[in-house]
Amino acid sequence: MPIRNDHYTYHVTWSEEDHEYVGLCAEFPSLSWLAKTPEAALKGIRNVVADVVKDLKENKEEIPEPIANKNYSGKFMVRVPPEVHRNLAIHAAEAGVSINRLVSARLSR
Repeated sequence: MPIRNDHYTYHVTWSEEDHEYVGLCAEFPSLSWLAKTPEAALKGIRNVVADVVKDLKENKEEIPEPIANKNYSGKFMVRVPPEVHRNLAIHAAEAGVSINRLVSARLSR
């Protein structure tokens, strides 16, 4: 029986290779479902995920936490080459903002 109110992150896209829509789930990247319509692809991947979650529960295995349920601090580290760091510092100074503000604005686009 499928989970009706799960919080997993689903995505449906066209697969040119398969000439069908493919349903995907970010928390279960190895799973997919092909179908003739986007609606059927979404329904299919949700059912597959529900079956996998049920199996994981029955076997007392770890179940991935939905991305939507996680809390994020708003901080992450990114390593860039020194010349990129320098260019960001220059652009930030010219704009009168911090590097963090500049990068955040660019990532938000």
